[in-house]
Amino acid sequence: IVVKQKPQIIPVQVEDTLVKMESEIAEIDTISEKNTDVKKLKQDISGQLSISSYSNFSNSPTSNLQRMRYTFSLQAEHIGGSKLSTETYMSFVHSNKNWDEVQSNIFNGLKIYNLSFLYDFNETTHLLLGRKINPKLSSVGAIDGLQFEKQFKSISAGVFVGSRPDYADYSINLNLFQYGAYVGHEHQAKNGFMQSTLSYVTQYNSSNIDRRFLYFQHVNSLVKNLYFFGSLEMDLYKKVNEISENTFNLSNLYLSLRYRVIRQLSMTLSYSARQNIIYYETYKDFIERLLEKETLQGWRFQINYRPIRNLAVGVNAGYRFRPDDPKATMNLYAYATYSQIPKIKASVTLSATLLETSYISGNIYSIGITRDIIPGSIYAGLKYRYVDYLYTNSEFSQIQNIGEASISWRIYKKLSLSVYYEGTFEKQYSFNRIYVNLSQRF
Repeated sequence: IVVKQKPQIIPVQVEDTLVKMESEIAEIDTISEKNTDVKKLKQDISGQLSISSYSNFSNSPTSNLQRMRYTFSLQAEHIGGSKLSTETYMSFVHSNKNWDEVQSNIFNGLKIYNLSFLYDFNETTHLLLGRKINPKLSSVGAIDGLQFEKQFKSISAGVFVGSRPDYADYSINLNLFQYGAYVGHEHQAKNGFMQSTLSYVTQYNSSNIDRRFLYFQHVNSLVKNLYFFGSLEMDLYKKVNEISENTFNLSNLYLSLRYRVIRQLSMTLSYSARQNIIYYETYKDFIERLLEKETLQGWRFQINYRPIRNLAVGVNAGYRFRPDDPKATMNLYAYATYSQIPKIKASVTLSATLLETSYISGNIYSIGITRDIIPGSIYAGLKYRYVDYLYTNSEFSQIQNIGEASISWRIYKKLSLSVYYEGTFEKQYSFNRIYVNLSQRF
């Protein structure tokens, strides 16, 4: 069952969270080192502050756009040698067109993705206050409130109580109350790591139940060179025509398997049968959609291979189908990169993308070159793309020539500047984009 939401009101996407989790778990060997740090209670502070400018201008009827983005991230472990740690990631965005909206509601520009305080009672007992995504509950999203976890050797148990971020502007909304509990198991072996989590979650809108479900996820890398991630959700509640009832329906399923055949060759296969979730009270104006069945199903396959030194090739293929779509969506992406070309010391990438959907088909071909101008200080790149799209409903063809240029400059140790330009040229109009970013790490 699909209730589509505007992309800007869900700034934290589940797929991004899964990718981040996979990266974190791949480095699970560092856990023992982190536990040692807790014993020592050594203060460790790091962060980043950046300012970005996005400029869009063209000779088309659309007006030009100037957008600014400021981001701040901080991670402070064991502040002053204490058991208290904090972390945050937030951004503020405004443009020359929405300043009135930002003035009327600061959260139209300010997005707080993470702002939390963690207190370690000891190595096995932790209490967190604030907004944070729990990596053991990736699909639940950000939790505003309290999260408590206790570890018993290989078993961990936790509870949380609080609210969900507002679905319109991602601010704090106490009317979206939620609570839940989970139990997990972890096993560290010589060849890898295994983690399983089972959780129960109830979510409200005011005093009415919005959603009640079970969530299970499993991560496994015990078999050498093989990595598996899987998650599923079972809805336990539904409300149609003001009649509430208990249910047990599979609403989300995601499976991913990655295998490194040899050091130079790896393959990834994933399957998705996920739906945009129904919140019965939050979306009560869309009750008619509760009777629809729109499950998004899709396969994705990826292979990467390094046949010789400095040469990497890969193929990424995807197939997605929804029952009400007149045609399945298929895409194929292939690339070849050769790095450190003799004499010029540059890297060249050739790629091609083939796309077929229910409303558009097209091909994209590109060539790009990147090089260190001053090793360790200045890095630059050039890229050209040729785009040929055909809109199947209107038989309208669109040809685009796209040029890109970028340069990155490490001004001083942790201070860096990046400038990126993209020009899209069509038969009648041209579109130009300039991105500038100044970043300071500490």
